[in-house]
Amino acid sequence: MKIKTLISICIIGLMVSCAPATKLEKSWADPSLTPETIQAVKKVLVVAALPDESSKRIAEDKIVGQLKNIQGIQSYTYLTSADTDQKQVAEKLKKGGFDGIILFRLKEVEKSTSYTPGTAYGGWYGYRYSSPGYYSENETFMVETNLYSLVSDKLLWSGTTSTLNPTSLDKTMDQIIAAIRFELQKKGFIKAK
Repeated sequence: MKIKTLISICIIGLMVSCAPATKLEKSWADPSLTPETIQAVKKVLVVAALPDESSKRIAEDKIVGQLKNIQGIQSYTYLTSADTDQKQVAEKLKKGGFDGIILFRLKEVEKSTSYTPGTAYGGWYGYRYSSPGYYSENETFMVETNLYSLVSDKLLWSGTTSTLNPTSLDKTMDQIIAAIRFELQKKGFIKAK
């Protein structure tokens, strides 16, 4: 019986440790949106509104690298520090042949504390092995991704992902992109690779 309990605990722990750290929390699409509307978007400016320039560049490069059937241009290569007026930027993008904008931003960081109870199990000859319980501080990064149409001047799609305790921007970006791609494929807006 004790071995079965130990095996069950190990299996549950393995399942939790293999669970994706990033998941889609919310997804919204314009009710009038059709796959044809998305397919009409051929050239987008990718904007990662992140706190530091290095993270911004990494995120924009990753997103552009994953776009299929859409030409993506990183904002750091197209916009200048003088481009601050939203109307002027929209006009500049329209003149540049852009149909849309993908805006990626860190919405918030939620902090929480979780408790992991200790474990105790029997050993040989009546010895008991145990580990004490402990508290963990967790951070959940909420990232919002929006797809705007410059042609119709409206939001087409929005999704919010959550990532628990990210350790690498590179890996986290891959997970966020995968979650968004899966949602858009599921809704029929983009084709599977």
